[in-house]
Amino acid sequence: MSVFITRRILQSLVVVFVMSLLVFFGVNIVGDPVDMLINPEADQEDIEAAIRALGLDRPIHEQYWYFLVNALKGDLGKSFIFAEPALKLILQRMPATLELAFAAMFLAVVIGIPLGVFAGLRPHSKVSKTIMAGSILGFSLPTFWVGLMFIMIFAVMLGWLPSTGRGETTSLLGIQVSFLTLDGLSHLLLPALNLALFKMSLVIRLARAGTREVALQDYIKFARAKGLSPSRVVLVHVMKNILIPVVTVLGLELGGVIAFAVVTETVFAWPGMGKLLIDSIQLLDRPVVVAYLMITVLMFIVINLVVDILYSILDPRVRLKDVKS
Repeated sequence: MSVFITRRILQSLVVVFVMSLLVFFGVNIVGDPVDMLINPEADQEDIEAAIRALGLDRPIHEQYWYFLVNALKGDLGKSFIFAEPALKLILQRMPATLELAFAAMFLAVVIGIPLGVFAGLRPHSKVSKTIMAGSILGFSLPTFWVGLMFIMIFAVMLGWLPSTGRGETTSLLGIQVSFLTLDGLSHLLLPALNLALFKMSLVIRLARAGTREVALQDYIKFARAKGLSPSRVVLVHVMKNILIPVVTVLGLELGGVIAFAVVTETVFAWPGMGKLLIDSIQLLDRPVVVAYLMITVLMFIVINLVVDILYSILDPRVRLKDVKS
């Protein structure tokens, strides 16, 4: 067990190092932040002073080494625009993004699993075919377009829900959250639903496939033969078995929801990490962009590492096969 975990941790460290190279060099070859920060009428002396102050006068490999050494100390650089640590800026916006991501996953599970189970139990009904057609739309429609349509319909035409912002927040364990206030919840609903549509479609199809497979198993037939009510068969026997792959996939998809909330946050002006990323890209604020991408990479790697370890605990064959290889 310890050999398996050690190997996975070492592999994760290598991935982090490689991604830091790609992220740092990829971001630093695009544009010149001095053009955004310095008055066009400034003389050459002021421009050179600004370049030295930002550390851009050193060769790119020296800049990377300086970044790597500081990153190991928890310092991912200082924002060119806000003159504050990039990590601090991102951590300030992280609660809003996490709240949006978890709300989206909650909607995907609460809506997607019942629809998928119904479609699996009655695969030939018109309602089931409609559900599956809707799941195809959820995969196909662009997130930004759906968000704009939500704003147009529910905010502009009907006036039911606000279109932008986070609304009123309240403190929960020292963190500002919006889902505990009525105004905040109304602001959260549209962006969370918009972000949840793709994952909801995924959950529907997973739940349907799992239900159709489980429904043909002998223990389901035996449960029905014993005279158990249809609701008990579904809730106890069917749901228990289809949730394993659904939860596994959703655990891996959580990192993707956090990372790809950028579009939703931009459309709905949600003050999260994604909105900060877009603003930083427009202003060529390199340290913030690099810090955001590195934090996102770490989230993916940690989530995958945890899933691998859990799999090794649940199924010893996984770690034994890995050790032999």
